Amino acid sequence: MKIYTDSSLKIDAQNAVVTVGSFDGLHSGHFKILNEIKNAAAEENGSSFVVTFEPHPRIVLSNDFNLKILTSLREKKEILENAGIENLMVINFTRDFSRLSSDEFIKKFIVDKIRARKMVIGHDHKFGHDRLGDVDKLSNVGKAYNFNVKAVSAESVNGEIISSTKIRMALSDGDLERATLFLGRNYTLAGEVVLGSQRGRTLGFPTANISLDETFKAIPKNGVYAVKCSLDGERFIGIMNIGYRPTFENKHELVLEVHLLNFDRDIYGKYLKVEFLNRLRDEKRFESKEALISQIEIDKAEVQKEKLLN
Repeated sequence: MKIYTDSSLKIDAQNAVVTVGSFDGLHSGHFKILNEIKNAAAEENGSSFVVTFEPHPRIVLSNDFNLKILTSLREKKEILENAGIENLMVINFTRDFSRLSSDEFIKKFIVDKIRARKMVIGHDHKFGHDRLGDVDKLSNVGKAYNFNVKAVSAESVNGEIISSTKIRMALSDGDLERATLFLGRNYTLAGEVVLGSQRGRTLGFPTANISLDETFKAIPKNGVYAVKCSLDGERFIGIMNIGYRPTFENKHELVLEVHLLNFDRDIYGKYLKVEFLNRLRDEKRFESKEALISQIEIDKAEVQKEKLLN
């Protein structure tokens, strides 16, 4: 996948079929749009092209809005490439950029830089400072600049329209099943393995503490989860705890730690990707170290009885 920025001078994409959006989560509704641009690109003997923004526009425009991000830029790039997208432009979203009108945005990026053959947008998509970049506006502009426009209908599951907001709410509620259903895949988070308190090692269950690669990353509800982890191209099963370790510390700093089963290596500084499979239980305070160890053994047995790497 070729990656460009808003300052890229040369873009090599013939007969580009373009879609524009934040695409946070890259959920099933987004994939409906991605499939459309890939199909249209094949018909036009052209190339698929996604334009997205970093950081998320709402973080820039609403300083007091505590938005939680479903996909870091690194994750977004990986998902788009695996989906078969050929070109990606990442626009640095600033307050100055946000003042562009829809006409200015279309002329500068879609027409002059990318030279789009066709645009595909979501059913309710709008952009530009004037919020006029909907399908009707784009269709009129497209006629002037010789590109076609198509709007893709909303994607629904069980009669409910999929949205990033609903996925965030599901994760916050600990409803992993609902989040997975809307995403169309398991939710992930990732980051660098950092030094923790090493409390797990004293219990016989060493854990990897993760420093997230996205400051505003959405974190599932506190609790214990069965997870799949990717490390240097290898995959491992693990048990992840999200919370404050109330049995020992009861601090106010949220800790993300994962115990990898049948694993004993020094991985400090490594990039670890965690994929959530099942929510096992709430985080709780145990009366003794022994009671906690007993519960971890139960959690471990619960994870091991399923063939989770398949």
